[in-house]
Amino acid sequence: MTRRSCFYFTLGCAKNEVDTNRMKALLQGAGFVDADSVDDCDVIIINTCSFLSVATQESLEATLELAGLRDASAGHAPIVMCGCVPSRYGEELANELPEVSEFVPADQEDSIVRVVSSLLGLEVRETDGSRDALRTVEGASAYVKISDGCDRFCTFCAIPYIRGRYASRDADEILSEVRALLAGGVREIVLIGQDTGVWGRDLPGQHDLAWLLEQVANAVRPYEGWVRVLYLQPEGMTDRLVSAIRDIPEVLPYIDIPIQHCNERILKRMGRRGSERELADLFARLRTEIPGMVLRSTGLVGFPGETEEEFEQLVRFVEDVAFDYTSVFAYSAEDGTAAAKMEGQVDEDVKLERTQRLTDVAEALGFAATASHVGETVDVIVDGIDQTDEGFELIGHAWFQAPDSDGAVHIAEGEATVGEVVKCLLVDSFCYELQGEVIRDGEV
Repeated sequence: MTRRSCFYFTLGCAKNEVDTNRMKALLQGAGFVDADSVDDCDVIIINTCSFLSVATQESLEATLELAGLRDASAGHAPIVMCGCVPSRYGEELANELPEVSEFVPADQEDSIVRVVSSLLGLEVRETDGSRDALRTVEGASAYVKISDGCDRFCTFCAIPYIRGRYASRDADEILSEVRALLAGGVREIVLIGQDTGVWGRDLPGQHDLAWLLEQVANAVRPYEGWVRVLYLQPEGMTDRLVSAIRDIPEVLPYIDIPIQHCNERILKRMGRRGSERELADLFARLRTEIPGMVLRSTGLVGFPGETEEEFEQLVRFVEDVAFDYTSVFAYSAEDGTAAAKMEGQVDEDVKLERTQRLTDVAEALGFAATASHVGETVDVIVDGIDQTDEGFELIGHAWFQAPDSDGAVHIAEGEATVGEVVKCLLVDSFCYELQGEVIRDGEV
């Protein structure tokens, strides 16, 4: 019998990429194969994002586009919509999207084999992979989700309503997945979650993120690999965690801390803690205590009630801290959130203007931070090979660049395979991009 095939399409953040990879592994374990396009697949699986209304709209448009491609092909494969959009809108979708055959919320994605088998009229042949480290990662970097959900209930964010309350993933399950990824060729483990800094607080025992970093580093050490942790909140930066990032060689001195704002009044309206002084002290401490510290953050502008003076305060703060990387977002009134009902909603034109102004500052700082690495010799993980007018070039990233987020290192001359780690001299920069030259054995 011909093996049935699945075409996968993922939107949103790295956490969604992990979830898609998990579903793919479960389906592969049940005998399904991957399809390269909708033209030759038996089922289409789209994993959606609904963090912002614009992301929801993008997910719906992508679904309709896939439906159009399906109808134009000979297969007419059914579409399964997974992830955040079904989690957020539930039963409303069936009437709104008749093009979709099945909806699978994020917390039910481990049932994907049963769902797909039922759609195709097949006998269910799934393995019990609920605790197995099933992944299909290719390349040298892999995201590993250590938690899901969130308990913060920031007034602008719908994640707790989409993903539920915070739930740490079991340490044994995380470490089993890490070891399997390393055995399969991965050399960079990127730990992610909605709020990684509080990992372990809902589990039995006294383990915390600092302890988990030690365990992951022990697994990575024989492979001479890297450990990176993303999506920390300011309150999560405990003394133990700072010490772990500083003292464990395998853990990169790279921290992603989304501040959203620095004005104390706005932070309170957002349902967040802190003040400009507390945040400034935190980042100064991190740069003092952790040599070579690279900082990424996020700014949210145009929150209800934000004055011009409060926005200017945020701009000055970003300039003073000089983050290496800063993502800037305009506030979006999300259904079901407290902020959507607040008075003082900022005009769209003002939000766009403030977004551009802060983006200009963030880019000037980011471009300068990138250029500061020119002249350094660094290890570069090769992520891909591109063809240019001049020929082929290697595309990779260095330790101070999170994969898929912070620009890349372009290597015009040299031979390497995807997933290989090569030593490079960084010779030039442009915006967030760097140009590198491979240092061969014997060269200085």
